[in-house]
Amino acid sequence: MSREIVRFLIVGAICNTVSTVLNYVLKYTVLTDNPVTALTIAVIIATIVSYVLNRDWSFSTRGGRERQHEAALFFLISGIGVGLNSAPLYVSRYFLGLEVPHVGLVTQEVADFVSGIVIGSLVAMIFRYWAFRKWVFPQANARPQAIRGSLSEAPPEPGENGRAA
Repeated sequence: MSREIVRFLIVGAICNTVSTVLNYVLKYTVLTDNPVTALTIAVIIATIVSYVLNRDWSFSTRGGRERQHEAALFFLISGIGVGLNSAPLYVSRYFLGLEVPHVGLVTQEVADFVSGIVIGSLVAMIFRYWAFRKWVFPQANARPQAIRGSLSEAPPEPGENGRAA
């Protein structure tokens, strides 16, 4: 497995944790009657974290676009990802009727977790990885890798005998 995929999956795990925690905080405090809204807000916040981590770490050597264009495409694709992430929960709740009073509270919460957090996140993750590589960060090796230490630090110039001065 490539380093890029591993990093993308790590960022995904971090952002999934952020969205899961925020989803449950919102769902059990201020948005008790709006589980889809709670999940959507949580995913949007996690998406902002995702942009920073993906640009600067997962796809650190990829690019090919001006930063504003790259960010606009990232958030457009992520917006589609939010819809893909929320769709299974919407179907579970409102088409399949897996909500109280039609089912018990435990059944509702398991269905919410499986449809919103597991299935929705998986579908959105696969879509995002493909779309980010295709449109947001299309060119491999477009940005030089950061030098450990200072980014402005240049490698030493060779001296007379070909060794570093």
